[in-house]
Amino acid sequence: MQHKVKVTVIDKKLYPELQRQYCADPEAGPCPCYHIGDEFIFERYGEADDFWHMGLHTLRQTVKTADEVAGGTQFPHCSEAWDAIARYIYAGLQGGSIMRGWMNDERVMIACCSDGTRPVVFKIERTDYKVLYIDKIACDKCRDKIRQALLDIEGVTGVAFCEAFTEVYLEKEVEEDILRTTVESCGGYTVTRID
Repeated sequence: MQHKVKVTVIDKKLYPELQRQYCADPEAGPCPCYHIGDEFIFERYGEADDFWHMGLHTLRQTVKTADEVAGGTQFPHCSEAWDAIARYIYAGLQGGSIMRGWMNDERVMIACCSDGTRPVVFKIERTDYKVLYIDKIACDKCRDKIRQALLDIEGVTGVAFCEAFTEVYLEKEVEEDILRTTVESCGGYTVTRID
């Protein structure tokens, strides 16, 4: 089983009375780096190791331009945020429990950066998936047939076709034999490997 981690900015707070009292710039305002709705996807499969690169190129969705997010493309996460969320991202990428016993779902954590006058609140989610290498997929019609067959399996929540492999997203464990048999029963396809 493989794992990705999605980090979503779900809220931003501002405490102007604290800024006026303690900050060098008493009108600093809200965090300029992150915007509600920003999404970052961390992967660690094949050539990807987004954690090692501190989230470089992980921004997938923003309400601003990429250059306006967390210092632009060179520094995708400010140090205060990275310090607060990195441990949860790492746990999720390893397939571990992000916060067992504290959250309703151990694959999810709500955390915020440590800026006391303008914290940003993040939702950190572990996504579980298996990677299938399927031979003889020739067209979109083939992909649609395989996608629908896989989505009919209990526990499969999504299917994404990448250039060299197919990602099958899971909400619970699904046996590899079930995935293999389902794909191959669509006719003429061979699953050569499952990671």
